Amino acid sequence: MQELIQKYNVPGPRYTSYPTVPFWDEETYSASSWIKSLQKSNSSREISLYIHLPFCESLCTFCACNKRITKRHEVELPYIKALLKEWEMYLEILEGKPVLKEIHLGGGTPTFFDPKHLEYLLKTIKNSCDVPKDVSFSFEGHPNNTTINHLETLRNLGFDRVSYGIQDYNPKVQIAIHRIQSFETVKKITKESRALGYKSVSHDLIYGLPLQSLRDVIATIEKTIELMPDRIAFYSYAHVPWTKGNGQRGYDEKDLPSAELKRQQYEIGKQMLEDKGYVEIGMDHFALPNDELALAFEHQNLHRNFMGYTTTKTNKMIGLGVSAISDSWFGFSQNHKDLNTYYSSLNNDILPVSRGHILNETDLIIRRKILNLMCHFETDLEDLEIDLQFEIKNDLVEFESDQLLKIMDNTIKVNPAGKAFIRNVCMAFDLRLKAQQTTSQLFSMTI
Repeated sequence: MQELIQKYNVPGPRYTSYPTVPFWDEETYSASSWIKSLQKSNSSREISLYIHLPFCESLCTFCACNKRITKRHEVELPYIKALLKEWEMYLEILEGKPVLKEIHLGGGTPTFFDPKHLEYLLKTIKNSCDVPKDVSFSFEGHPNNTTINHLETLRNLGFDRVSYGIQDYNPKVQIAIHRIQSFETVKKITKESRALGYKSVSHDLIYGLPLQSLRDVIATIEKTIELMPDRIAFYSYAHVPWTKGNGQRGYDEKDLPSAELKRQQYEIGKQMLEDKGYVEIGMDHFALPNDELALAFEHQNLHRNFMGYTTTKTNKMIGLGVSAISDSWFGFSQNHKDLNTYYSSLNNDILPVSRGHILNETDLIIRRKILNLMCHFETDLEDLEIDLQFEIKNDLVEFESDQLLKIMDNTIKVNPAGKAFIRNVCMAFDLRLKAQQTTSQLFSMTI
């Protein structure tokens, strides 16, 4: 395994989209082209909604998300009103009354917001939509500031899924990443969530953190298993200190585990989870066998979008808020990352989009292939030109010789040992990555 890690540990995308954001064609993109792509998806009124709530009271130094650090809670209401204005603009674009199938509150720290402000936001949005019974409403909660009032308010609004960012329980690691929370705090909020009827409680863990040892990962997973969350996201730490505005310059490169130790942390953690009955689904995710995600993976109904793995499939995912990304299947759009620019656009009645990409026919085919790999660890090469099929197979021959996957006629099937290298496998399909002109590093390492 060590030789394979050294061989395949290269910078590579995480494939939350294809094309990945650095290769979006912004020269031919405009807000009007985004709106046209959105209207192209209007054969169905069903939508997913991602709402970005960027405020945090303190900076977690492992985090590369778009956030705004403040202790001034008077920022809440102006931001809520901006979100609702953006939503009103989308209501004018969408044909017919939206059928709201999915909501995810991300951040930032969604539970930074007062429950009454969240209620105002969500009730207003829900009242403008048809809301069926089979919905998936989820939010990201911080164990330190998620209150009973938060849980009750969101549960009454239809939320029944919550994920808590845990990362690691070792105090030394917590100090390094500036994310300090006790096991007792996590235990308490997990218990309260279940008592209030949240049917899916997820814990997010990270391996490869600064100063994190193998023993730290083992101890963290032992504590996590005590609570048996329904889902576990076991992420690889993405070290991208060159990204504007993140805090990953707060420690030295020498503080990070080696690629070999990092992979060992994952493999032992994975084995511990599987020994307790968790099922590995997609990349970096585990679920109990009776969880909806595990069942969707078993029946190959799993889907993945900018909100993560989901059982809900809609053609339209609308992202509201600063830096939020939207997806019409035929195109992507990202809002302004700067909060003042976001506000300014809305004040001038302009949809606050800053960049995006309209997919061509080849993009759409490759997107489906990569999505199949990320959700099901297999895909076919149908619909691709013969020369491209040959090129992809040729790029994957070495993976097959390393027993990481099987190439069978027009089908690629990843072996269990190859799941650790799924990002590398997807890179064989990534035409835009292969054609890149830049020599600068754009992505975190794949291992």
